[in-house]
Amino acid sequence: VPYVNRLKCGLIVEPGRFIVGNSGVLLTTVTYVKKTDDKIFYICDAGMSDLIRPPLYGAFHEIVPVVAPQSSSMIIADIVGPICESSDFLAIDRSIEQVEQASHLAVKSAGAYGFSMSSQYNSRPRACEALVDGQSYSCIRKRETYEDLVRNQL
Repeated sequence: VPYVNRLKCGLIVEPGRFIVGNSGVLLTTVTYVKKTDDKIFYICDAGMSDLIRPPLYGAFHEIVPVVAPQSSSMIIADIVGPICESSDFLAIDRSIEQVEQASHLAVKSAGAYGFSMSSQYNSRPRACEALVDGQSYSCIRKRETYEDLVRNQL
């Protein structure tokens, strides 16, 4: 601030990803664990329509189980979404703790560009948003409904 005072100018600050990015997580549920000869896939109920950054430009988001698994064995897995597009992924060849179907995962640092870059691609309603303050939380944006998706169509 002393430098700004000497220059007699003002500052405009945009917090963006530095503050907002790390303040949000995308919560998703593993709906199916698919094992092939070559790979393990965690198929989740969230994907590229909820967080486009990984497939769009290779952004890295740490992904961790919400509840620590009983065993802490690490595996290499692809964390993918439900849309069945080759670009529908949150992480490829990611080292992650082994979890089971119905486990919840937290995709970290999704606060800055999660909802603002989300889409209704493939007729998927956008996710709700919750604000958490210590032990309390509030829904600040309801999940869209299918009626919301078709409201402006003729």
